[in-house]
Amino acid sequence: MDKVFIKGLHIQTTIGFFQWEKEIKQTLVIDLVMAWDTAVAAKNDELSKTLDYADISTEVAAFANKNPVDLLETLAERMAAFLLEKYQIPWLQLKIGKPGAVHNADTVGVEIERGQLAKRQAD
Repeated sequence: MDKVFIKGLHIQTTIGFFQWEKEIKQTLVIDLVMAWDTAVAAKNDELSKTLDYADISTEVAAFANKNPVDLLETLAERMAAFLLEKYQIPWLQLKIGKPGAVHNADTVGVEIERGQLAKRQAD
């Protein structure tokens, strides 16, 4: 299975349960791994046939800012569903970290996998 990935994407968004968190922007760090057949794009060197990680990075930040939620779990579920549908990705792994949220921890967060692994891997 081929994969396209984005690692360490820092975005600023409103997220959190407490009232003070709803009034500020906080940093989230996102890692995203997406199953994709990269051979199709590589055959003729065509950007339009692969996952454009610059476009996806912009969409991830925009999605987080247009859809404020309290929980990282909620953001991860909704963002994964959005990406799977918009880009027709068969499978993805999404990790969202919230650095500084817990004293004495570098970061806390959630990691989910959604979709189905490419059939080619099972063969």
